[in-house]
Amino acid sequence: MTKRIPIFAHRGASGYALENSFKAFEKARKLGADGIELDVQCTKDNCLVVFHDIELFRLTGVKKKINECTYEELRRYSLGKHILRRFSKDKIPTLTEVVEWANLHNLPLNIELKESLLENRNAVIDVLKGLELPKGSHFSSFHDELLRIVKMQRPEFQTAIIITKKYNWQELSKQSHIDAVHAHKRYYKREYFRACIDAGKGLRYYSITGKESFLAYPDPSVIGWITDFPDIVAKAERSKNNKIDVQF
Repeated sequence: MTKRIPIFAHRGASGYALENSFKAFEKARKLGADGIELDVQCTKDNCLVVFHDIELFRLTGVKKKINECTYEELRRYSLGKHILRRFSKDKIPTLTEVVEWANLHNLPLNIELKESLLENRNAVIDVLKGLELPKGSHFSSFHDELLRIVKMQRPEFQTAIIITKKYNWQELSKQSHIDAVHAHKRYYKREYFRACIDAGKGLRYYSITGKESFLAYPDPSVIGWITDFPDIVAKAERSKNNKIDVQF
């Protein structure tokens, strides 16, 4: 039997419920996800909220940026896609609300720090003070400077850099403030495994659907899958591992 890789539900079980909503988080929990991936932006009045886009329009229909609004203003907006938002009771949650929920259920969080936080780093620092997270939680970001803040303020929290095409994998071993790498599944290649192993970092892959052949025999460098469909990925892991057991 190959090792069991933790499965994080991307923006909650976003394949089944509205992304970054409590419905998506609860759905992920009920489907047996090992953790929740979520996105954090900052409002005009320094409140950290769980929302992916800097622009509000896609999920609220409002033509404003999230950092142009106060939290009280955001609470007036219903969330949903197109006409469905007229019937929605979903609101943008705060990071504090989601952390309380996660601690209640002992469900690890993958907290992605988004671009609006670059303009208000003090808001990040303030939240980190006294923050308690479920075991196995970590922070991720495309923005190296935000991860440096996390590691400086709370060195015990794990950090993960989300890589882009421009990322220099050779620099990974020099980045002591980085504990892991998050990468699209197209980077599931030997050269990237080796770079992470040499640097002593783990790898989590996102955009996993459950159809990937490598789920049955993950490289030792892999420490997590990130998916919209945690139940399907878990089933694929079990199914393929069972087949391997029978063959041997």
